Amino acid sequence: MNDTAPHSDKDTLPKAYEFAEVEQRWYARWLDDKTFSARMDEGKPAFSIVIPPPNVTGVLHIGHALNNTLQDLLVRYHRMRGDNTLWVPGTDHAGIATQNVVERQLATENLSRHDLGRDRFIERVWAWREEKGGTIINQLKRMGASCDWDRERFTMDEGLSRAVREVFVRLYKEGLIYKGDYIVNWCPRCHTALADDEVEHDPTDGKLYHIRYPYADGSGHVVVATTRPETMLGDTAVAVHPDDERYQHLREIGISLPLTGRTIPVVFDHHVQREFGTGALKVTPAHDRDDYEIGLRHDLPRLKVMDDKGVMNEAAGSYAGLDRFACRQKIVSDLQEQGFLERIEDYQHAVGKCYRCSTVVEPTTSKQWFVSVRPLADKAVAAVQEGRIRLYPNTWYRTFYSWMENIRDWCISRQIWWGHRIPAWTCEGCRQLVVDVEEPDVCPFCGSTRLRQEDDVLDTWFSSALWPFSTLGWPAQTKELATFYPTSVLITSFDILFFWVARMMMMGLHFMDEVPFRDVYLHALVRDKFGKKMSKSTGNVIDPLVMIGQYGTDAFRFTLTAFAAQGREIRMDEERIDGYRRFINKLWNAARFAQMHLAEADPGITARAADPKGLALAHRWILSRVNTTIKDVRAALDGYNFNEVASANYQFVWHEFCDWYLEWIKADLFSDDPAVRDQARGVLLTVLEQVLKLMHPITPFVTEEIWSRLPGERTSIMVEPFPEANPAWDDPAAESAMDLVMGVISGLRTIRTEAEVHPSAKIEALILCPDPARRALLEEHAAAIGAMVRAGKLAIEAGGTVPDDAGHALVQDVELVVPLKGLIDVAGELEKLAREQAKLDKELARIVAKLGNDQFMANAPAAVVAKERDKEAEVRARLAKALESSQRLNKLC
Repeated sequence: MNDTAPHSDKDTLPKAYEFAEVEQRWYARWLDDKTFSARMDEGKPAFSIVIPPPNVTGVLHIGHALNNTLQDLLVRYHRMRGDNTLWVPGTDHAGIATQNVVERQLATENLSRHDLGRDRFIERVWAWREEKGGTIINQLKRMGASCDWDRERFTMDEGLSRAVREVFVRLYKEGLIYKGDYIVNWCPRCHTALADDEVEHDPTDGKLYHIRYPYADGSGHVVVATTRPETMLGDTAVAVHPDDERYQHLREIGISLPLTGRTIPVVFDHHVQREFGTGALKVTPAHDRDDYEIGLRHDLPRLKVMDDKGVMNEAAGSYAGLDRFACRQKIVSDLQEQGFLERIEDYQHAVGKCYRCSTVVEPTTSKQWFVSVRPLADKAVAAVQEGRIRLYPNTWYRTFYSWMENIRDWCISRQIWWGHRIPAWTCEGCRQLVVDVEEPDVCPFCGSTRLRQEDDVLDTWFSSALWPFSTLGWPAQTKELATFYPTSVLITSFDILFFWVARMMMMGLHFMDEVPFRDVYLHALVRDKFGKKMSKSTGNVIDPLVMIGQYGTDAFRFTLTAFAAQGREIRMDEERIDGYRRFINKLWNAARFAQMHLAEADPGITARAADPKGLALAHRWILSRVNTTIKDVRAALDGYNFNEVASANYQFVWHEFCDWYLEWIKADLFSDDPAVRDQARGVLLTVLEQVLKLMHPITPFVTEEIWSRLPGERTSIMVEPFPEANPAWDDPAAESAMDLVMGVISGLRTIRTEAEVHPSAKIEALILCPDPARRALLEEHAAAIGAMVRAGKLAIEAGGTVPDDAGHALVQDVELVVPLKGLIDVAGELEKLAREQAKLDKELARIVAKLGNDQFMANAPAAVVAKERDKEAEVRARLAKALESSQRLNKLC
């Protein structure tokens, strides 16, 4: 960024911080000056992050806002540290989601994708992407994201497509990709297979149907239970435990399957729990994952009775053509009519739904492409066990190991059109399969030119799994790849630990022979202030763009950072955003105050703070405190304790810098002594500069604006060195001394407040301090103490008595005494307190009566009862406070 000239009086900070104008102006300036661009300077450490690519269909939600704020915080921190810093942005093509969006668009034109054909449909999706696909990127820019936008990538870019084909072909040739029949999760709405982790299992109230299956010889029956009676049409066996004596005689008899006229065998399998129910299971290998495995063990036929749209097919006999749920109703009715239905009971169970459209999925057999993941998963587990990849928070290790131990082969084919088409061709001459990076012209086996490419595309997560190295140019060996791989840290939500994170580990280790990232920070899910999931239907969604428009980006970012404790849940409250907006304004007002005294100052005055020896106590204290804050912030950033970063900054800026230091040095800034003035100015500018740099990664806009208006020629704060602790500033003695002085001031202020002394009234104060050294310290700063508590008279003595009509407090071994007689209207205050007590007594009686009402307690919701109990506790506390005040005032009568 070009240097800016020293600001003149006309550049004084405005009274109010107009965040909208500041944010727009500075972001445009940063982009113009290429401040976000990555450098690759020799000899400097590298810090790199790849953005978890949001779906190209997406709009900014609270999870994106949190995720990208934390990434930006680290990126800005490392950029200020002087590291070669790269934040790679980009979006995911989101196969199913994007295809659904465009198909809905076509439906408004009374068209389907089949009307257009594959090529024209793909053209239509690309056109949609060009028009609408940049929405979320622009919204991330409003969040202040300092990505290197010149390196923005898309998972369907030509370079990334090349990487996808290269990986597929290599895995295929290594025998780690195969095609075969398998039981998969099928979405009848999206018409595609889904991986296990693309199925969301929600507890659902349903029915459990108990059905009588007659023995084939008519000598009896066995009862089986199912939640999906329509699938019985595809039963090819009944399974029982091998040791279950009740059913041994059925080995030769078999079962007569109701409604079908078919006889099916009884198989004996250890999977069956003989103590559960009747100990008999219906086996539908084509429509249930466990049944599929039983079918493999016993060589059972797989009878599909449902098509890809969830409609019963010809194998369903008279039920053909019925939707699966309509078929369920018809089956149950027929079973009941024919005497096969034993009973129906209410039953809550986990129902699998498509993560994209929430349609109930159907397990079904299908020919699909799979990755054999065990060899890849073992490498990832080893990398984590050896500490080459660290997980934050560490509570996720057990979950990670458990999932990886039970991992299944990954179904990577999807029956849609938008996505990376599988690079495999079938020769129509010799039926051989040709897998290659480039489209073949002829069959290498027979020379035929009649080659037909697979219709399926790859699972979106397949291309996303390559993101850390494909975005850096792989398979080409680029300078970016050499500089920034492995990336430094991945920040993402814990709910895609297995969708994405584990797969990136597997692919990175296999193709780069190195981990894709050193650290993984799994942030919590954001819920409302009551811990409920945010949803439009509930009406509790916090929209980031609304919050930015109302409170400003910096306040919103600070709130997200303050809430980002390591855990599984963040409870977001809009009131806290408003609170941190006030904090931003507090910083702004502090800077305005400082600027008034620094406008004509030489920036070289900061040299006075380099060696704190000889500085006044308050200056030595604030330098020591900012030094501690620097250490705390750096440690929190390095340990991904983001909430502690916000807390350390907030505590220092609000309570120490603004509330104490600025108040303390006002007299110095207006002193007639130039040496006193310059000492205060020098330390003030030094500390303000440290504050702005410490705050910049969280609140980039307000800090840049203030920084640009401080004395001297200044480059962007973004490229200023991040503060480092200065051993010369550590001063425990100054901190201890100021703790005593501030404690005395706070104690005297508390006496004023509790006695309700009018703010303009001056008090007489007596400080009793037996220790000579501390007494001398207080005497040295008596003028400042008196000014800050509005004392007309201040005495400091070794000892003395405390009159009954005085307010008093104890700070360490120092007693504070303030005579109150004559300072307040005792009779008037007692009258006010009496009215308040009467009002509170009446309110308390009402609440107690309500809680004592048996009918209310029996019928009221628990939340309402709890609210009344909270009111009772609050009223009792206020009564106790009023009583205490009355007793204190009566002593003054």
